[in-house]
Amino acid sequence: YQNFLRSASKWLSGRATDKPIGLLALGIAAMLLSCSILVGLLFVYGRDAPFGGRQHLSHIDNMKKWHLDEIFSLAVIFILISSMGSSSMVEEEQYIWHFMTASLYLIFFRKTLQFSIPGRLLDAQNVDSKQKRSCSRIYSIVAVLISGRILKGWHQGGVNWVHLPDISKLLEQAGSAAIKSLQLISVLLVISISLTAILLPFWKSHFVMLFTIIFLFPGWLVLLYILNYQDSIVTSASSDAIATTMAQSIYALLSIFTVVILFAIPWFMPLKNSKTFRLFCLSSDISPQIQREPLFWGFRYSIYAIGWCCLFSWCLLQLLLQQPINSMPVLLLLVQILASIWYFSDGGPHTRQWVEVAALYYVGMAGHFGLGNTNTLATIDVAGAYIGVSSHSTFISGILMFIITYASPMFALLSMLIYVSVKDMSAFVDTQNDMNVGQLLKTCVGYPCLVPLGLNSIFLVAYTLILLLMRNHLFVWSVFSPKYLYVCATTACIYIGTSFVALATTYTCMVFVARRKLKEGLMNE
Repeated sequence: YQNFLRSASKWLSGRATDKPIGLLALGIAAMLLSCSILVGLLFVYGRDAPFGGRQHLSHIDNMKKWHLDEIFSLAVIFILISSMGSSSMVEEEQYIWHFMTASLYLIFFRKTLQFSIPGRLLDAQNVDSKQKRSCSRIYSIVAVLISGRILKGWHQGGVNWVHLPDISKLLEQAGSAAIKSLQLISVLLVISISLTAILLPFWKSHFVMLFTIIFLFPGWLVLLYILNYQDSIVTSASSDAIATTMAQSIYALLSIFTVVILFAIPWFMPLKNSKTFRLFCLSSDISPQIQREPLFWGFRYSIYAIGWCCLFSWCLLQLLLQQPINSMPVLLLLVQILASIWYFSDGGPHTRQWVEVAALYYVGMAGHFGLGNTNTLATIDVAGAYIGVSSHSTFISGILMFIITYASPMFALLSMLIYVSVKDMSAFVDTQNDMNVGQLLKTCVGYPCLVPLGLNSIFLVAYTLILLLMRNHLFVWSVFSPKYLYVCATTACIYIGTSFVALATTYTCMVFVARRKLKEGLMNE
């Protein structure tokens, strides 16, 4: 037995201090190669014309210049990388994300105010229209800033200021009744906002009943679950079984509805533009020949419907799995993302698309900490990972734990579908009324996927190198190693989200290409 302990101790100590230089060099080289490819693709793609229609094409000369929002978006990367070498900065990373995101939107606010003042004489109608657009953009930025500030004060994360009072502690002191009321209000507001947004473009069409059922029925089940079974003091075996069955039913319904909408909507969306359809973010100055292009309308409406169904399903899933105290932060995240998309839908004054996508990515990362997550493993919600699990399953609980922890980054990634649908695509229809499908698909998938992948790749490579340099640091196991686990899990989240966006967009576009060719073939016959 002594010989066994001696041999085991020697083997363990050797493996703990072993430094496989070859494997480390190979791994770092692979990360650097991947990062170089993604960043190189971004630079190559940036040479093309900016995303947008005539509004953007009139500012091509200005787009060649670097503006303050673009410089600051890149500065955020260097600020975060430089802070990774400090254990205190890693522990309080949530404050960095909040201040960087808020500062970027303040820059948007300043730019909007600058360009809201007419620089030349316009008629009264144009001035009134321009003022309405400027006011709409200003209100959107204010909504993002206010929601972000509330999210920052909801949880005092980190280590140094965790003892200070915050909104969640005040609500816990107020009692479970206040938390339950706030949770119910959040669920009702999420359902109302989502249902209103999805029904606005399809108000007079036959899709109204379909979307109403898809949105109201799962929402009603989530409300029933919260009222009857969540945080119930008196429990029994029968009530636990019913709660588990209801949670599993919600999982199944959300999955089925999302898959059906994803695969069926592109086939049933009308090819011709109908007066019953009106996407509220569309520009009003689109030419009639562009409006008759089937890909232009069908693609946008399909992506819009798919994006909203995915985002709503994700919201309901979070309201079911998250702690009751986090119901309002879920609503605030939805408000932030919608306000950002509303601001970007009008193009904004000389705003490049990669800056817009980066801003959505930053909102998602700031919201990750707004939900109470930190860079320590102690803040992972393990209890929520067993909701709806009838028997112990490490795999299923791990998936649910991942869904709970990375709710906000996936929010931002799923919102890319809505973001793409409300952008002006008239630049991809030429004078012969023919849609440039390749350019359209490349643009819709390009920046919304490459920017999150590129940013995450830079952070992953940087923190890998920092972790190697800090391997002998006193806090390597308590600070730097848990942070690296979060970085790796964030990488998985980014790859899953961008893959879904790319597949959904490509599938929808290919369906409409096939339908258009089929229609042209029937007309020729």
